[in-house]
Amino acid sequence: MTQINNPSSNQGASPQSTAPNAISKTTLLRFEPIARLSPNRLDELAPLCIVEQVSKDLDPTRMNASMQALYLLKGDLGIRYENGQKLILRAGTDAAKHPLDAERLKIKDTIALTSIDIMRIDLDLLDIMMTWDQLSGYPPAQTKSRPNATQHNWQPDDDSFHAFKVHNGVFSRLPPANIEAMFKRMTTVDVAAGQTIITQGQEGDYYYLIQQGTAEVSRITDISQPPVILAEISTGAGFGEEALASDNKRNATVTMRTSGQLLRLNKVDFIELLKAPIVNSISRQAAEEKVLNQGAIWIDVRFASEYKHEHIEGAINAPLHELRTFAESLDKAKEYIVYCQTGRRSSAAAFIFAQCGLKAEVLEGGTKRH
Repeated sequence: MTQINNPSSNQGASPQSTAPNAISKTTLLRFEPIARLSPNRLDELAPLCIVEQVSKDLDPTRMNASMQALYLLKGDLGIRYENGQKLILRAGTDAAKHPLDAERLKIKDTIALTSIDIMRIDLDLLDIMMTWDQLSGYPPAQTKSRPNATQHNWQPDDDSFHAFKVHNGVFSRLPPANIEAMFKRMTTVDVAAGQTIITQGQEGDYYYLIQQGTAEVSRITDISQPPVILAEISTGAGFGEEALASDNKRNATVTMRTSGQLLRLNKVDFIELLKAPIVNSISRQAAEEKVLNQGAIWIDVRFASEYKHEHIEGAINAPLHELRTFAESLDKAKEYIVYCQTGRRSSAAAFIFAQCGLKAEVLEGGTKRH
């Protein structure tokens, strides 16, 4: 085997715990391109990394190698490429700073020449984090002082864009171009405790994200009774999408419980940048085939009285105004077909599902055309 870099150099190859989620931010800074992530991204990524000890003569790429970035933390690893070339990778060398991407590097197999420690990171998650940081204008470590760096009103380097949300929620479904445009079009709004942000019955004008603070969601169901408190939402939560996605009036009131800061996107930009690439329609025939052959599930988002009067056989009733709570009980591995009478409420439902990390499509035209 030919050796990569200096075999006698083992700098930085200190042992790591074999327990999952036992990596430090300092350790992450040794590796590329991870070291280029913003500080908050590194804090989020650290507990999502898995450290694994691999015994001598075993192949660490044997499991899910195409879905993960593998980094060598300790020991010597033998690599055999598809073209027959063989190399030795040693922890702590310059070459070991980069991930062992089996698919991209055309690696046939590997073997632990000594007992080794490796770090596994979900490739999709890492790629999304890199995309968000680069598009937001966060400067990599070696170029922080570059004079022509792009600056925006705000940076998504906070809990509003936590790793879980960008990987599993609505933002994970956006094309990079839409993400960049959203950064440029969103504006920051300072808010005070007790301030009403949206009012039930009004026309929808903005989509909001809570950057800092806590808010209360309430709804009037009986004008003779006090409003019903539906939920308390805080940093990272989005609201106001139902009216924009369905082109209806606001169905709840949102009031700040604390002072804070919101990000908002106007209706036109919301429809162009968020709704259009996320809310997908499906024909009745295609939907029925998915339900029959792929285990997709019908979700009727109309009121219970409408559902009782008439509904698609096998459908589950989850009224739009209760959907956020209902979504918590759903299986993220399943696909859902949402429908209403016209398609308006189901469009809003599909967007809410996306925010919750669920896969949903909207029945074209609703039930009125079938």
